[in-house]
Amino acid sequence: MSLAGKTLFISGASRGIGAAIALKAARDGANVAVVAKTAEPHPKLPGTIFTVAKEIEEAGGKALPIMCDIRDEAAVDKAVAETVARFGGIDICVNNASAIQLTPTPLTDPKKFDLMFGINTRGTFVVTRACLPHLAKAANPHVIMLSPPLDMHPKWFAGHTAYTIAKYGMSMCVLGFAAEFASQGIAVNALWPRTTIATSAVKFVIGDQLMAMSRTPEILADAAYRVFNKPSRSFTGQFLIDDSFLVSEGVTPAEIDAYRVDPSRDLAPDFFVPDNQPPPPGVSLKKMA
Repeated sequence: MSLAGKTLFISGASRGIGAAIALKAARDGANVAVVAKTAEPHPKLPGTIFTVAKEIEEAGGKALPIMCDIRDEAAVDKAVAETVARFGGIDICVNNASAIQLTPTPLTDPKKFDLMFGINTRGTFVVTRACLPHLAKAANPHVIMLSPPLDMHPKWFAGHTAYTIAKYGMSMCVLGFAAEFASQGIAVNALWPRTTIATSAVKFVIGDQLMAMSRTPEILADAAYRVFNKPSRSFTGQFLIDDSFLVSEGVTPAEIDAYRVDPSRDLAPDFFVPDNQPPPPGVSLKKMA
């Protein structure tokens, strides 16, 4: 498996999962468009498009940092054009950018609804749409959404209906795009974590306790890497849970445990993982002995 010479367009790549996927590809010598709004350092969240670009170059890849708000379709079109001008095309589109607010309906300002829908659902649509003409020319094109399986159980809506609608919108794009672009050989898949992931955003919003009960972003980077190396004409329309997919690829339960931040703590389950998709055999969310 290798992504050498491939070009990735990654939204929300200035930190966390997006940055981890970028660095995984960079180690193969891939080209990465680091697309995000963060050009200036945040007072409490480390990482900008420029710091990640530097890490990509140091890892052996080539980077193009682009400041872009994916709610602005003109800015997205410009970012895609810059990427193609620099690297000659786009092989992989990663829709990672996301906004979250876990509030009940009376406490969810319509502006927050617009923000989540604009970034999660509309942003995913706009970014994928802009990349399509270039993906169609690629040898093994992939689109991936960091979004969950479409499980209509009411418990995933109660308490944060606005967020669920916005996040499921990304997954509905997977469902539609996979069928729509199958004849062109463009794979479209979703990837979602079984547990919470230790990102700076989680630490900022929730705190250190949940960080310790999480897995590292590298579990998603390693899973995405394996998806990108699958044949795009046959591996599409999948809603993947990170550990189950990795185990199906031959990764051992012991290797899955290596992604734990703190092996002495139980892992915290993430939202939206269906009840009928338990951890794979040998993988437990309980603390390690």
